[in-house]
Amino acid sequence: MRRRLLVTVMVLVAMVLLGLGVPLAVAGARGALQAQFVDRLADTVRFASLAQRPLVEADPAALLPEMQRYDEVYGISVALVARDGAILAASRPGLALSTADRVRVALAGRRSEPYPLVLPWNGAPMLLAEPVLVDGEVRGAAVTVSPTDTLRHDVLAEWLLLVGAGLVALALAALGALPVVRWILRPVRRLDAGLSRVAASVLSGAAAEPVGESRGPAELRQLTRSFDQMAVTVTQALAAQRAFVADASHQLRNPLTALRLRLNNLDGNGTNAVEEQAAALEEADRLGEVLDGLLALARAERAPTELASIELDAVLADRLDAWRVLAEHEGLRLRRTGQPGLRARAPAGAVETVLDAVLDNAIKFSAPGGEVEVHTRPAGEHVLLTVRDQGPGLAPDELERATDRFWRSPAQHNVDGSGLGLAIALSTVRRGGGELSLELPEGGGLRVAVRLPVAEPGLAGPGTTLAT
Repeated sequence: MRRRLLVTVMVLVAMVLLGLGVPLAVAGARGALQAQFVDRLADTVRFASLAQRPLVEADPAALLPEMQRYDEVYGISVALVARDGAILAASRPGLALSTADRVRVALAGRRSEPYPLVLPWNGAPMLLAEPVLVDGEVRGAAVTVSPTDTLRHDVLAEWLLLVGAGLVALALAALGALPVVRWILRPVRRLDAGLSRVAASVLSGAAAEPVGESRGPAELRQLTRSFDQMAVTVTQALAAQRAFVADASHQLRNPLTALRLRLNNLDGNGTNAVEEQAAALEEADRLGEVLDGLLALARAERAPTELASIELDAVLADRLDAWRVLAEHEGLRLRRTGQPGLRARAPAGAVETVLDAVLDNAIKFSAPGGEVEVHTRPAGEHVLLTVRDQGPGLAPDELERATDRFWRSPAQHNVDGSGLGLAIALSTVRRGGGELSLELPEGGGLRVAVRLPVAEPGLAGPGTTLAT
């Protein structure tokens, strides 16, 4: 790829050099030709003026000494031609001019036109002819024949200089293009070299080695960053899938084994049928609960991550109303405190999912007569949402493990549940760019703190609070 890009750059540079050099070379050749043409034309006109008297006096030889001296000094042949094309006088013998078109044009009374471009390999001399007029009548023509060797050599030297300058410019362009091409392709090379490593890391479940590059064009740097993000997303998705399969296989094994044993213990005489049936139904319910928890966790992990502005008051009012019936049935009171009017940025439905998981956990582990408090307040660039219960809480060394999948405190194995509620809440909060932590407040119980990015700070006054 680097070679192709370099060749492309060199072709473009060569085209620019040709586009500039060819017109410059042609213009230089035409300028030199025009200068020689004007100089020779002036001499030819002078000889045409000097030839008027010799033609009137029928003594063309009188002009011969001037013509010969001119030829000796400048090396330019001069001739005087009669109206019939015959050479009346010439600075050197052997000139054949009668067939020259410019001579016939001059004898017709017209002046010589400028020459076209003289190329270095064209050795034809420059012939100019001017009519000799006597009382307005053409009596002959003065002719000069100039060699073009010097002109052609000068033009060739100028063209070679331009070619040399073009080659030097091309070489400099190549030297300058090499680091530029390397700079442009550096992110692409890292992306290509790291692709196989990233694929292997993703398949093995290990963290993908970043291929992002800090050098190179902004578009290609963005491409490598997008690739790294994609690799992280794919790695997380595969890790979640593996964890889901592992958790499902592990958690479903015990209920399925117990259900099979219960079914095997059923006998035909019905002595233990009712008892075993009840136990089998209990295991089936447990199996269904595990499956529901796994499906909820899978939905939370593949939920969309597009953030939206969420009005917390409406969400909290809706979920508290939904859970108040169960809370009152368990002899608990739900209370909302803190600052109203806050808005947070989170995926659609994420706050509802987190509240359902945390409130379910709080109601489940709270003793009758207790209270579950939902509190909101701004915290810098975040909104802090906390749910506190007055249950038995956890040991300090259990706080970090409480959000693991299927983890249950040894002191709470007799409480119904799958052990996935806090894991679902943690996964949902993280996908929205927030944080979830567990705290042991003074007075006992457990407090779940959720930090979400603030959407529109300052919508409610700092002194406003509410309690329901």
